[in-house]
Amino acid sequence: MTIERTGSAAWSGGLKDGRGEISTESGALSAYPYGFASRFEGQRGSNPEELIGAAHAACFTMALSLILSEAGLKATSMQTRARVSLDKVDDGFAITKIHLTLKGHVPGATEERFVELANKAKAGCPVSKLFKAEITLDASLG
Repeated sequence: MTIERTGSAAWSGGLKDGRGEISTESGALSAYPYGFASRFEGQRGSNPEELIGAAHAACFTMALSLILSEAGLKATSMQTRARVSLDKVDDGFAITKIHLTLKGHVPGATEERFVELANKAKAGCPVSKLFKAEITLDASLG
């Protein structure tokens, strides 16, 4: 079984003076602006790193919900933040690491078991498998 989803980007102009728009097949984003300033200078608009972070956080959290249910557990809530690091390297820029921070409420889970299952989700999440970057995790209950 293959599932395909589409994201798209349009761009006009040069690197620093250009403008881009990103869209998703679902319509969650439709011609949303991005550009040099929003990526490198903190200006309003989106950037690839925050989109990767959102995708990774969503995938990881969904994977963890499956792993929890396989262990006989069910979260009442989980919040995941993915901090994506874009660093200058010899040949340009690279995403060098992603740090996941997870806060969960899982009745019946010990901290140790929760962290064990979260690490299993981190390793098994399809988006985690995509990256060559180091991926780290802090997970806690409460």
